Amino acid sequence: MRLGMAMPLAVAALLGVAVGYWAPPGLLEAGALVLLWLLGREQWRALGLCAVMAFSASQILLAKGAVLPEGLLQADLALEGTIESVEHEEQLSRLMVRVISCAPLDPARLPCDDLQRVRLSFYAAPAIAVGERWAMTVRLRPPAGFANPGTFDYSAWLWREGIQATGYVRSEPGAERLSVAGWSLREQALDYLVGQPLSPLTQRWLAALTLGAGDRLEQEDWDLLNASGTTHLVVISGLHVGLVATFVLFVLRGIARLFTPGQWRMAVWPWWAAGAAAVGYAWLAGLQPPAMRAMIMTLVGLWVASGRHAPGPWQAWWLALGLVVLMDPLSVWRPGLWLSFIAVLLLILIWQRRPRPQGLLGWSSGLVRTQLLLAPLMAGAVLLAFARLAPSAPLANLVAVPLVSVILVPLGLLGWLLSPIPYLGAFSWQLFGDITTLLVGFLEVTTDWLPLWWPLPELVLPLALLLGLVSLLWALPGLSAALRVGAMFLLVPAMLTLTPSRPGAETLEVNFHDVGQGQLIELRSANYRLLYDTGPRFTSGFMPLGMLWPQGQRFDDVLVSHADLDHAGGVPALGEHDVGRFLAPAGDSIGVPFEPCRRGQEWKRDGVVYRVLWPPQESMELSSNDRSCVLEVTVGSERLLITGDVSREVERRLLLEVTLPVTLLVAGHHGSQTSSGPQLVQTLLPQYVLYSAGRRNAYGHPHADVVRRFRHAGSCQWSTALDGAVTFHFVESEGVTLHAARRQPWRRDGVDGTCVGVESRQ
Repeated sequence: MRLGMAMPLAVAALLGVAVGYWAPPGLLEAGALVLLWLLGREQWRALGLCAVMAFSASQILLAKGAVLPEGLLQADLALEGTIESVEHEEQLSRLMVRVISCAPLDPARLPCDDLQRVRLSFYAAPAIAVGERWAMTVRLRPPAGFANPGTFDYSAWLWREGIQATGYVRSEPGAERLSVAGWSLREQALDYLVGQPLSPLTQRWLAALTLGAGDRLEQEDWDLLNASGTTHLVVISGLHVGLVATFVLFVLRGIARLFTPGQWRMAVWPWWAAGAAAVGYAWLAGLQPPAMRAMIMTLVGLWVASGRHAPGPWQAWWLALGLVVLMDPLSVWRPGLWLSFIAVLLLILIWQRRPRPQGLLGWSSGLVRTQLLLAPLMAGAVLLAFARLAPSAPLANLVAVPLVSVILVPLGLLGWLLSPIPYLGAFSWQLFGDITTLLVGFLEVTTDWLPLWWPLPELVLPLALLLGLVSLLWALPGLSAALRVGAMFLLVPAMLTLTPSRPGAETLEVNFHDVGQGQLIELRSANYRLLYDTGPRFTSGFMPLGMLWPQGQRFDDVLVSHADLDHAGGVPALGEHDVGRFLAPAGDSIGVPFEPCRRGQEWKRDGVVYRVLWPPQESMELSSNDRSCVLEVTVGSERLLITGDVSREVERRLLLEVTLPVTLLVAGHHGSQTSSGPQLVQTLLPQYVLYSAGRRNAYGHPHADVVRRFRHAGSCQWSTALDGAVTFHFVESEGVTLHAARRQPWRRDGVDGTCVGVESRQ
């Protein structure tokens, strides 16, 4: 490959990914015409780049085409596959399965033979090992997740991991093991490690740092690594693969120098052996995307270091990027790819055209300088990728990077090398464990002093840009000291003055969070914050509320409409936050002390009036749904009404209490046919209707009759099932504006206008 092809190769691979993802109409026809034109003009270089682009585009198109068809929802499928990973959560096992074959039990159904990879829940599963082949009956659904701004995007994670469906294993007919796992050096090594007389901490970190077994780390380990900004140290990266390759190269060049003293510099075989060691170690670590990326970058680095017709650092950077994207096009969506290449890019900027450090003092000062310059840029990149900032990261990495790279990883690998020799391998690992314990203690102290910070979503982008500018300001060569210092006097105050926007006076922000089949509504004004309901708690124990905000939030009031799990399930997650007051219907049990909500309660905050319309004083004879707390909120002339799960009978009684007009109505009982009766709809005629429901829920919410009823009333209908989180802004002087987390095509140009597109399975 010619040196000048490195950058075009990478750009072509990235363009292919973009073209495959958006797949504009006429793509194939236009591509064929371009290829014919280039062939006629004998533009072989351009043809090669087009072939690269076509290859990466085809991989993305195949991944998109493999997604489970909607027509297979609730269908029993006979699936056969190989287990790639197993995670245990009490009675629940989560499996990653590489699909070998898939077919619906009902032959009249659509085929599912395009599936490549699925994620399954298996309740009360038998012993399952990685590498085994299983036949099982499953129910699947297309990849989907909650859509809440500033939170973890589960659907995006499924996409970048190449998972085309999620679901669960059916108990009948029972799953069958078809074959046991084949021999695996990695699994043998992990099993051997478990049998060693080492502390659990040492075993976990040794498995992660030397074998890339991050799944052996516990949640407390990951929390500590995230809080200290050192997660990259336990991911198999260029550091680990590079150390192995460097060690092999050093030893073999020493052997070459011993046996061929006059020609050892020209010996090629040590470089080939170092490359083979890099490939072998990446394979031993599971050849997951980070390990594969590290392998490619190490191979390119060996090529550059050998000096034999090698490209320069920039060509090498582009070449590595192009090869990684070609081998794994989905890696473009993985933050790890860009974090790795951004770090290498900055290292090139820092060291290009600068003299090599000399002596221990020179290398030590160079390491400190490199870490200090890397810290703000990587902090900004992590902030963009994960919406979190680790203030302790510069100090933590200054200690942890040299400790892990120079001492811990070599000690761990040396222990594996010496493991056949009694005591020597154990001594290396024992020393590894002692130093790891000290490192963990140091990280705990630094994170206690400077804890992890989760900035508000509106601060993420400007803060990340400012951190990136600070890093580039000191990394770019040729800038004067006066310019660097002067710019810092501008950038640092700019960062310190960044503050989140807050609703103004007589302004209300209403967030309908996407929590699946449940309800969680957040109402915020300038100095007041209320939650209406807390979302569901699922069978696994997962509560969506726990992922919406970092710990330590202040909620002045939490009003739980009633005790059903889809409304009150998230109450335990509020233990991590500061709640001024809980309100709930008398006679309900929500797990915490509360003040009964009763008709007639009223309070005013920041010019916004809150009024409880239901239940009455005597309500114990009512059902749990009919005791729901009904809340009316007034901002100037705009009005919001939330009715919980009350039935039509209660709705008719409420009409005497409601103040008209109603701008926004939260449909009762998620849009169930038992609520939103004709009398309520015709009386209120709400401008907007919001359904808080789960995607493809089993209840068919919202019911088709309810959707039709509001449509005839002229209401604009929104649903968290399709639109994700929906935010309404009530401003007394400006009216109502809204924003949805998911953009739907019909909201722009649907044949019936901008308010069509509510999911209903009835």
